[in-house]
Amino acid sequence: MRKSGFKLVVVSLVVLVLAGMLTGCGDSASKDIKIGVLNEMTGGNATMGTSSANGAKMAIKEANEKGGILGKQIQAVIADNKSEPSESANAMTKLASQDKVVAVTGIFASSNAIATSSVAEATKVPFVAVGATNPKVTVDEASGKVKNYTFRVCFIDPFQGTVGANFALNTLHLNKAVILVDNSSDYSKGLSTFFKEAYIKGGGSILAEEAYLQKDQDFKTILTKIKAINAEIIYIPGYYEEVGKIVKQAREIGITVPILGGDGWDSPKLVEVGTSAALNNTYFTNHYSVDDTSATSQAFVEAYKKQYGQVPDAMAVLGYDAANIIIDAIKRANSLDPEKIREALAGTKDYPAITGSTTLNATHDAVKSVVIIEMKDGKQVFKATVKP
Repeated sequence: MRKSGFKLVVVSLVVLVLAGMLTGCGDSASKDIKIGVLNEMTGGNATMGTSSANGAKMAIKEANEKGGILGKQIQAVIADNKSEPSESANAMTKLASQDKVVAVTGIFASSNAIATSSVAEATKVPFVAVGATNPKVTVDEASGKVKNYTFRVCFIDPFQGTVGANFALNTLHLNKAVILVDNSSDYSKGLSTFFKEAYIKGGGSILAEEAYLQKDQDFKTILTKIKAINAEIIYIPGYYEEVGKIVKQAREIGITVPILGGDGWDSPKLVEVGTSAALNNTYFTNHYSVDDTSATSQAFVEAYKKQYGQVPDAMAVLGYDAANIIIDAIKRANSLDPEKIREALAGTKDYPAITGSTTLNATHDAVKSVVIIEMKDGKQVFKATVKP
């Protein structure tokens, strides 16, 4: 979602320079330790952002109940990016320069995370992305260098795209695909590229690539074109709002082939928009499944249900994991200095996260397994776990 709003990123950074606020710092005299929780609370990705924020708040609440860290309680400073890159940069600017947070977590959409990371690097305030999977989140596209202050707790799209392609080829045995990509999304464009590369390498054929934009409503013209191609599978690496509409309209015009996507599908609203019947015979790659029977996972699910009255989705789990990894880093740093917290984050190894043992590698990415989910009668059904 690279939009003209990126000009506001530059404006925000200029304001920071002029104000002399480019170095984030914790307020050692403050009663609380402030951690920013920046998410898509409104806008097109609101359900995911809300889940991520809920997970982070639960982690912080639990840490406070255990006495906090460094003799202080933790305060979650909540911020909304309105599902927009420019608002992400503006919110991160406020968190760093005005709220004086020691670190920030959140963000699902890659375009929003890329905008946020620009401010994190300038202010030198550590930022841990929750579900942003595009490689450009942690590695600068122009220089190819790893961003010093940006991290993430999720897998990245080269792996996710490869898993999706191999699932289509080797499990579903479908060798002719059409890709339908959201051209307004870095996430969608990146994931489609990696899927395509792996699919062709594995012996599959991409019959066509079509495009749409976020907030589009009517997809039947594109879908009618796709129907005539007679593909065996359609790959849609988009977000739940548009995906639900696309799948529903595809079934309405008689497209019955399997439809496959990525983690952007994971929202309760997917079924609300797409309908349970239309979503049968669809699959997506994801970070987590509530069918995970481990004791830690089931304890988390029960605690989350008790606190929020609903079953957690993957973003809730990742939000929880990300906040806990920041808390762990502050403990290991034994300091509120963002530079020391950054160093501790970079040294994160084998952290026992709900989504699996987490080590942040040289590019500040988590090496994680991918879960494959099938939609059946409106429910997510675990299919497989694929390890890196």
